[in-house]
This record gives sequence, C-alpha cells and structure tokens, in this order.
Amino acid sequence: VELHGFLSYLVHVAVTGKPYTIFGYKGKQVRDQIECSDVVKAFEAFSKNPRPGEVYNIGGGRDNAASVLECIQKIEDISGHKVKRTLGDDNRKGDHICYISDLSKLRRDYPDWDIRVSLDEILRQMIASEESKLATA
Repeated sequence: VELHGFLSYLVHVAVTGKPYTIFGYKGKQVRDQIECSDVVKAFEAFSKNPRPGEVYNIGGGRDNAASVLECIQKIEDISGHKVKRTLGDDNRKGDHICYISDLSKLRRDYPDWDIRVSLDEILRQMIASEESKLATA
C-alpha cells in the first residue's frame, strides 16, 4: 500500500501507470532492501550455530541502500516504465531520513552469510512479478 512496503508499491505503480506521491524529504530518504532468500539464509546460519540471547540487525545493508529517487530511477532504467510522481510537502509521520542496517555483527558471527541478491536483482524480480500479474489480469 502507499504508506508501507514502499518498494513493492513503487514497482506496482510504475508497472500499472498509477501515480506515486513521495512523502517529504524531497525523495532523498534512504532505505536498505533485502530479498527474502537472504533473510532465510541468515536464519539457516543461525540455526546451525545458535547464539542464544544475541540480537542482530538484518536488512540490505549499505550495498542495497538507495533513496526513493534512486529507486525510481533504477525502476525506470530496468523496466522502461516511467513513474508518474509528485512531491508531497509533508513527511510521513515517524519516517526516518536514512535507515541502513548495520550487518557487521551478523557477518562477524556468521562469516559464511552475506547478501547475495542485489537491489537491482530485487527490482528485476519484483518488476517481472508485477508485469506477470498485469498480463494475466
């Protein structure tokens, strides 16, 4: 939906031609993205060598981080779909300007684990899925 799961919604509006409103920060707010198989691989690594009581950050990290504007550009470059966007003046309530997960502890404790799916590949997969839904509708 519009205010949650920004990347999937952004891909959805790009493919379907719906309008997109960027809420605040002029689209420069940064998020990191992680593909579900990388999350599962982290859980598998933990299950093979559990460290009870430890707390880990998990997300896409610096390599899979991009601003809303950068994600729009990547989607347009990869898919050829243009995003019909407008800038809203108000920030989303509780929104962060920048969030990038610190994966150093997870990587230290589980050196065989790392992000395997790039942001560009995440977008390719999401675009293909959205285009497939549209084709079968």
